[in-house]
Amino acid sequence: MKTMSKFGKSKGPGDKKNKRVKVREALKCRFCREKAESIDYKDINLLQKMVSSQGKHFARKRTGNCAKHQRMSRTALKHARFIGLMPFCG
Repeated sequence: MKTMSKFGKSKGPGDKKNKRVKVREALKCRFCREKAESIDYKDINLLQKMVSSQGKHFARKRTGNCAKHQRMSRTALKHARFIGLMPFCG
């Protein structure tokens, strides 16, 4: 017996076999993948990837960092700004 879904497509007993199950790996932080112990404040190229054009630090969702490495990158950014390697604003 076929039933109609709310989108007008018929559902039959064979429709379940055609669906593919997508398994997605859990994404890891780039520093966790490299097993980095600390983030160097002198690595300007790395820090610039985590900062917007206005000089704001990107959120964890945008950078993909874990909480631990996000905090470490924030302190590294602050050290780089204090020394004068990075600007405080864009």
